[in-house]
Amino acid sequence: MTQASTPNAEAVRRLVRSLLHGEEPGEGPEVTPVAAGPGHSIWWVGARHVLRLATDRDSSARRRRELRLRALVRPRMRIAVPTSIAHGEWAPGLAYTLDTRLPGATGEGAGVSAVGETDLAELLTGLREVPVRQVEPLGVPRVPPRSLEKLRTAAAAAAGRLAEADEFDPAGVARLTVTGARQLTAQTGAPVLVHHGLADDHLVVSGDGRVRGVLGWDDAVIGDPAEDIAGLALAVGAPAAVRSATLAGYGARPCLRGLWLARCDALLRLAAGTRGHDRTPLPTLRTRTRHAWEPILLERVTALPGAETP
Repeated sequence: MTQASTPNAEAVRRLVRSLLHGEEPGEGPEVTPVAAGPGHSIWWVGARHVLRLATDRDSSARRRRELRLRALVRPRMRIAVPTSIAHGEWAPGLAYTLDTRLPGATGEGAGVSAVGETDLAELLTGLREVPVRQVEPLGVPRVPPRSLEKLRTAAAAAAGRLAEADEFDPAGVARLTVTGARQLTAQTGAPVLVHHGLADDHLVVSGDGRVRGVLGWDDAVIGDPAEDIAGLALAVGAPAAVRSATLAGYGARPCLRGLWLARCDALLRLAAGTRGHDRTPLPTLRTRTRHAWEPILLERVTALPGAETP
């Protein structure tokens, strides 16, 4: 491969042909690009495998760490975690992993059923139960909780810009007051393993709405579990996310904190997208914003200080 940062189909085909050792007949498997972005290039390989290529050294280090982390969490998860059948370097210093493809769909069209919410609860429970003392030696970083007060201020400004573009009614942001944001400060206690990427394209959902697998473990951190509740709110909607977190044993404070993290993040990302500063397609950003701002019963029975009860 002459250009390490831009793998092409023929180079990918040569690599997987050498890895599959005749498992695929004829000229080798069909390869199809799935996604590319800073640090990565992802390809479908036939119908059964997916090839993930790191295109810089930082992403290579994360890819290697992800392999070790997946091996650690897999026995504790009822939901499938990708299994690597081969890994190494596809160019000097640049890592790859060839994984088995999990059956199911990803993306915003993959709706989660009530039983799927139970699957998500088991995922959150499993993450919490992974011993941090085993995770940290893998190089998974510790990340302090974000300031909801600062995020609220930034989101309010973003909501104003979105209102001018007729994208969002800024009145909703007022429900999170300064006092309310302080009430939702992350609770002190032992941090947990946080997937930190529970977006719709990382949840593998079957046709009956069950969550069958979770992808994208290279962004995992040790930190605030409300971040994963926030990710689920963006991916599957606020009500489903909060119900799943409640089933996993999380109380009102982390659930509401996750909800408001998601809402603020959604506004910031949508505002960036409307100005061309976010590569995510605008329809996806709008869907995630709509998901995060869906009303939930918990808000009605747990009024934030200083906010008007609807």
